[in-house]
Amino acid sequence: MRNRGKKDLLKLGIMLPVSGVHASPANITTIAQAAERLGYDSLWTYERLLRPMAPVVPGPDGTMERLPEMYRTTFEPLQTLGHVAALTSRITLGTSVIDALLHTPVVLARRLATLDQFSGGRVVAGFGQGWMAQEFATAGVPWKRRGAGFDDVIAAVRACWGPDPVEHRGRFYGIEASEINPKPVRGHIPVVIGANTDAGIDRAARIADGITPIAFSLDGVTAQVARFREGAERLGRDASALIVTAQSNTPLVAKPMADDRPFLGGAPRQLADDIERLRDRGVDAVMFASPSAEEIDVQIEILDELRSLVP
Repeated sequence: MRNRGKKDLLKLGIMLPVSGVHASPANITTIAQAAERLGYDSLWTYERLLRPMAPVVPGPDGTMERLPEMYRTTFEPLQTLGHVAALTSRITLGTSVIDALLHTPVVLARRLATLDQFSGGRVVAGFGQGWMAQEFATAGVPWKRRGAGFDDVIAAVRACWGPDPVEHRGRFYGIEASEINPKPVRGHIPVVIGANTDAGIDRAARIADGITPIAFSLDGVTAQVARFREGAERLGRDASALIVTAQSNTPLVAKPMADDRPFLGGAPRQLADDIERLRDRGVDAVMFASPSAEEIDVQIEILDELRSLVP
């Protein structure tokens, strides 16, 4: 693992309000422009195809429950970033995550490359394998394709971004020698993988340009980062060139939380303290992903204070 000095900068990113009580085009616009104005480094979206009526997630007592109410509406990730690209000029635009297997690789590659062109090369492609059987059924993709199929999608997408003629012959996807355009601004788009399991982290170490683990605890995310970077090094990759973005799934709040608060959860000063503890843990960036229940003007005040506390 590379050594990071105390003076190293940690980049900060936020999830746009694409779901939850504040999900709307107006609020997405307001938060995107405020984040760029305040000096944040990245804006993110994510994908949720549907909210099944059936119970699909375990509740506190172990029984299965429906997805939370916040998922009733989730704005489409790339369409949203296309809108945001026209409103901003500097800030990175990422997905955390798009479920890659639910898409045709050529279509996905072209949509990302088009967004990259319109944004001036600001896109990060965050992919995940997906976890909800109902979404796979809706997309007409076999559940058993997870794993090897995920690798094949990423290989096919990257092939589309490469020089023409593009050709790909994978286990699940094939592309006849063709011209496929547009290409990304810099010839490629960084691919990061959302992963928390050992198998997912090892896959990211093998094929990705970065990883976005959920930071449930300081020790937990430290172990994930170490596994990722050490795995990449064993494979002969330059681990120092790979990007780790610790993702917090705890909402930003205005008032301090109690001492038993979750890691990377709380008010700006508490968050700044946690971020400081990450500086020598091999983390490059922190992204706050959970929708906040605070009013939009309060959210902007929180973001302003946090940015002033984290150099």
